[in-house]
Amino acid sequence: MIIIDENFCKGCRICTEFCPTKVLEDSTTINKKGYYPPVVTKEGECHGCRLCELHCPEFAIFIVNE
Repeated sequence: MIIIDENFCKGCRICTEFCPTKVLEDSTTINKKGYYPPVVTKEGECHGCRLCELHCPEFAIFIVNE
């Protein structure tokens, strides 16, 4: 499961660029800071590689194994 804390996200897009399966895309809505956080579009295709989590400079995204 991919969890995104939209309040921490600053819209850097690192997570969407590093995702090898492209399960994350840019949102069309802004967060309270005025940034476009990522949204999960294909969670079932996530391999749990954690690249998004490891590269996020704001610690706004993390993976939880179910």
